[in-house]
Amino acid sequence: ARKEVTGDMRDFLQRLRSHVTVGIVGGSDLVKQQEQMGSNIVTQVDYSFSENGLVAYKNGNLIGKEAIHTYLGEVNIKAVVNFALKYIADLDIPVKRGTFIEFRSGMLNISPIGRNCSQAERDDYEKFDLENNIRRDMVNAMKEKFAHLKLRFSIGGQISFDVFPEGWDKTYCLKFIPEGEYDEIHFFGDKTFEGGNDFEIFSHPRVIGHTVTSPADTLAQCNALFLTN
Repeated sequence: ARKEVTGDMRDFLQRLRSHVTVGIVGGSDLVKQQEQMGSNIVTQVDYSFSENGLVAYKNGNLIGKEAIHTYLGEVNIKAVVNFALKYIADLDIPVKRGTFIEFRSGMLNISPIGRNCSQAERDDYEKFDLENNIRRDMVNAMKEKFAHLKLRFSIGGQISFDVFPEGWDKTYCLKFIPEGEYDEIHFFGDKTFEGGNDFEIFSHPRVIGHTVTSPADTLAQCNALFLTN
């Protein structure tokens, strides 16, 4: 869910940077990352990876950018969009709002309820989705329909899932971190289960994965690992 980070977490990130190299990676685009983490986030961490690293910054400088529409082609993009809109139109869910498909540089973000919903509606939908497997069933239908495109589907946050080519999950960001540059790479995420949008990087052989349950839990685990001697 896109809730704004607290001042305590911002302060903690800066303390953490004095001990280790800090990066963030998320599926949202840079604008949403800035809404959540602060407008100057690309200079407040060593690495900033939005859209799973398809838009990549190091020390405030853009070092990489990729686009899904040039990779897949407009005919295939249109087919995926048309299928998703028809599927959502036939869904019987308590609330529908607007912006059901958001086109990003490196992925399509699809939300059965629509991204224009309020935070309260997000919270209610998340519970409904978990009980009724709305996103999971839609993902399975799209996997079958578009198997020939070799797409990956990743459920994340409260209301949506991402659609992107194979290899464009969060492990994509690792291409900007050469092997051997760091002794260890640690990743902290909450959707670390198979099918969650943290799973691939969490289980990657170059990465030591940690499952967290909240920002406070992330802070506590990082503090214990990196700041407590």
